[in-house]
Amino acid sequence: MKFRLLSTLTAALLFSAVATPSPAQTSSTGPTHNVILVHGAWANGASWSKVIPLLEAKGLRVVAVELPLTSLEDDVATVKRAIAIEDGPVLLVGHSYGGVVITEAGNDPKVSGLVYVAAFAPGDNGSINQLSQGGTPPPGIAELRPDAQGFLKLTPKGVSEDFAQDLTPAEKAEITATQGPTNAKVLGGTITTAAWHQKPSWYVVSANDRMIPPDAERAMASAIHAETITLPSSHVAMLSHPAPVAALIEKAAASTK
Repeated sequence: MKFRLLSTLTAALLFSAVATPSPAQTSSTGPTHNVILVHGAWANGASWSKVIPLLEAKGLRVVAVELPLTSLEDDVATVKRAIAIEDGPVLLVGHSYGGVVITEAGNDPKVSGLVYVAAFAPGDNGSINQLSQGGTPPPGIAELRPDAQGFLKLTPKGVSEDFAQDLTPAEKAEITATQGPTNAKVLGGTITTAAWHQKPSWYVVSANDRMIPPDAERAMASAIHAETITLPSSHVAMLSHPAPVAALIEKAAASTK
């Protein structure tokens, strides 16, 4: 009897999945109530822990993805799966390396706009390595350490002085302990077509960033014609200045209605 019940439930779930139209077929017309937050390298979904309740208080549906940080292709696929299950237009928000991910994943027809938070915004066939050519490496890069499998982590000094210097000691310790090891090959991961050509964009410049030069952030924001704000922040503006970051995301969502 128990086996028959489980079989019946399984069949019902399979039928429902087949019979229900796929949300991925929905275009980006109509109001944007869905926000997908994409963290960067050496991070996880908790990067958005202070922004999420502020957005939800405004009636937005928020999802913070967990990237595997194994390759750009794997990370884009993770975001595309998150887009597919939403029931309408989606605003993508990317921090740091997450900007590369949303620049590629943002070509999905359900994506209504892009918000970059101290993030890389490559052009067609671009990558982090390509964007970084010719410039002086920011201080935080010297604090990256590889393991035997080619994954990079930040030292405690790098987190404390370069990645999140304006957070509390307890917050710095938590970031150090929970950071996501990042495969070095994501730095060379190349997008195809940059979604910002077709999608409206917003940008948060972190004026005290020691992981991406602030001047480079300003240049990228200008190149993609993004509406831009500048905050007196470390690389992790969404943790040190969550209110203005959330306000820009809310404005972006409202602007795509």
